[in-house]
Amino acid sequence: MTVQTDPIWSSLPVPALLIDPDENIGGVNPAAEGFMNSSAKSLIGQPIWDRIHVDAPLEESLIRARDHGTALFVNDVDVGTGNRAPLVCNLQIAPLQGQQNWMIMLISPRELAGRMTQNHSVKSAAKSAIGMAEMLAHEIKNPLAGITGAAQLLSMSLPPEDLEFTDLIVEETRRIVKLLEQVEQFGNLSAPERREVNIHDVLDRARRSALLGFGGHMTIVEDYDPSLPMALGDPDQLLQVVLNLLKNASEAADSKGGNIRLHTYYDHSFRTRRADGATQVLPLQIEVIDDGKGLPPEIAGDVFDPFVSGKENGTGLGLALVSKIISDHDGWISVDSVPGRTVFRISLPRAVTKPAGTAQESK
Repeated sequence: MTVQTDPIWSSLPVPALLIDPDENIGGVNPAAEGFMNSSAKSLIGQPIWDRIHVDAPLEESLIRARDHGTALFVNDVDVGTGNRAPLVCNLQIAPLQGQQNWMIMLISPRELAGRMTQNHSVKSAAKSAIGMAEMLAHEIKNPLAGITGAAQLLSMSLPPEDLEFTDLIVEETRRIVKLLEQVEQFGNLSAPERREVNIHDVLDRARRSALLGFGGHMTIVEDYDPSLPMALGDPDQLLQVVLNLLKNASEAADSKGGNIRLHTYYDHSFRTRRADGATQVLPLQIEVIDDGKGLPPEIAGDVFDPFVSGKENGTGLGLALVSKIISDHDGWISVDSVPGRTVFRISLPRAVTKPAGTAQESK
């Protein structure tokens, strides 16, 4: 097959595979190499169903489609490769014209289709929350200080049995002030100072901090790709992101504790579109995986929006702050949650190091 050198084949933006009459991989395009995290040389000749794992009974359907010369469309199925976590995808399988009993399979990850609008919606929600933060801080914090002071003065002249009422006033006003301070932190976050970052150093710092504090009852396992290149990011802000995700995972476990896995891998098929219209490749993948109770189904699709929380007395700002930081890094964050397995996945750009000797020396 000469399709491997066809420029149209190489330019296809979605993973594409050729399937020979014996159900082996006969060809893959560059997007498929990235999706499967394997080279064409290692894939060609391998049984298709050994390298592609689909959460649907496709073997017999593929045989029928080949026998009848018809196309096969399968939507919303989990597709994995053994080298990466499954993604929800749409599959299109059709006969390859001019090659008897050969089929072509196109894999369209649904997550990638949603990238175009996600960053814009995240930044829009963040901008609204920032405006609200400024208004709340200015209009509410000063009156609350007066209410707290008045309640404390009033408590000096009350009998002991009535002090619980003034104590309640002071406690609740302080709680509201604390919430406003969190809102201010969300609004005052500075732009990231991006540079080369070893993401594993960030994860190690977060892991050690978690085990010494809020995550002392958890088991945190490292599952790193040691060949991962440097990321482009602000190490302090990325540390804040990982700490927040670890804290959520720790709080999702019961009192006996639970397990958290920090997983990193490389996947150059992940990309998004920046505000200026340029395509941003996001090959560095970080997953924070826990075995807790999972997100409440009614908020699972909105957890990155400000003031959405599944915790009792939660502010709903933690994950909104995480989303804002990742968005400011031109990255992407998603969550997949069922009881017993919640995966927060972060996709980041890699740092591009200029070759030695390319910089012009100053005179």
